[in-house]
Amino acid sequence: MDHASRIRAEIDRRRDALIALTRELIRIPTLNPPGRNYQEICEFLAERLARSGFRVELLRATGTPGDSDATPRWNLVARREGRAPGDCVHFNSHHDVVEVGHGWTRDPFGAELEAGRIYGRGACDMKGGLAASVIAAEAFIAACPEYRGAIEISATADEETGGYGGVAWLAERGYFAPERVQHVIIPEPLHKDQICLGHRGVWWAEIETHGRIAHGSMPFLGDSAIRHMGAVLEEMEAVLFPLLATKRTAMPVIPEGARQSTLNINAIHGGEPDLGPAFTGLPAPCVADRCRIVIDRRFLIEEDPEEVKAEVTRLMERIRARRPGFRYEIRTLFEVQPTMTDRDAPVVRSTAAAIEAVLGREAGYVVSPGTYDQKHIDRIGRLKNCIAYGPGLLELAHQPDEWIGIDDMADAAKVMALVLAELLT
Repeated sequence: MDHASRIRAEIDRRRDALIALTRELIRIPTLNPPGRNYQEICEFLAERLARSGFRVELLRATGTPGDSDATPRWNLVARREGRAPGDCVHFNSHHDVVEVGHGWTRDPFGAELEAGRIYGRGACDMKGGLAASVIAAEAFIAACPEYRGAIEISATADEETGGYGGVAWLAERGYFAPERVQHVIIPEPLHKDQICLGHRGVWWAEIETHGRIAHGSMPFLGDSAIRHMGAVLEEMEAVLFPLLATKRTAMPVIPEGARQSTLNINAIHGGEPDLGPAFTGLPAPCVADRCRIVIDRRFLIEEDPEEVKAEVTRLMERIRARRPGFRYEIRTLFEVQPTMTDRDAPVVRSTAAAIEAVLGREAGYVVSPGTYDQKHIDRIGRLKNCIAYGPGLLELAHQPDEWIGIDDMADAAKVMALVLAELLT
């Protein structure tokens, strides 16, 4: 029996183990924010991988955003050496999940199994992919025990909030240096027949307008920052949003709507602070002296990041020129450059061949509308040979009743294991 046949048989034999592992991971509620149960999931995986012969490190990203004794940012990196020198293939998954939100008809952490699907927060994004990578590695080791090089599996923190307590922290310490790791697969849910080459860029910023407080019965003695912000929103609707709709990319971004530049107004805050449901009093009559919005601008590889920021500054200056008393500030929260791996990169070619072998059709090539941890592997680690490939449907991420298909996980595990066979045997 050849490598491919042995690998397929090993994964088929581990189908129940794949289901069980996925359900166990979902049942650990690693909610971010604030960052709960990170140590628990890392210790669970450490015990599992140690039994499979991996050397395991548990690493706390002390001092990173959100890290505290109450919510420590724990990461796991596991490595298993082969019988001879060779390349290292690294599977990186984030272990954190977003808030549950409303609209669920099932227990978000119950990991219910029904009709070939496993339901739960993080099932698709991306504990199903994490489980598939573990099963792929274990099946490959059983089928090809004489492999060369090394296999690494990581479970990292905080991808949902930028990855600074996870992959970024590890990359700064050399864990993704090209001399240590040569190939990276991130099992994000971008459909089992597609290879994700990269992602758009992002600029998060805070825009604040200033006013002057006064008694609400005499607003003419003050200056409403909320009204000033209304002018900003009106200008965005009239000028900026139509401009962004004209910017299109050659990047194969999915879904189709993300082939253009986009801007989302993520939050708006102004006037008196919300004192919460426990407060039963009435508001005080005041003119708002401040108003703030948070914007999430996604830009294309063809765009100049400085021009992206300048578009907003010019918008604010136009308003200032015609609106008496208009004052504002723009503060960058964070920014990420677009990235896209070359289709001829070794990990891309190997994954495409494996997809065709397992699914009987050619791989598709896509780019993600949002960023993920490839940004840190590329920019900090300086490792270009990186893709996202994993089971699950992108549109299910962060949704109520999120689920992962068992057949999709098994197929993706076979693809990942065949990539190991291509690169390490």
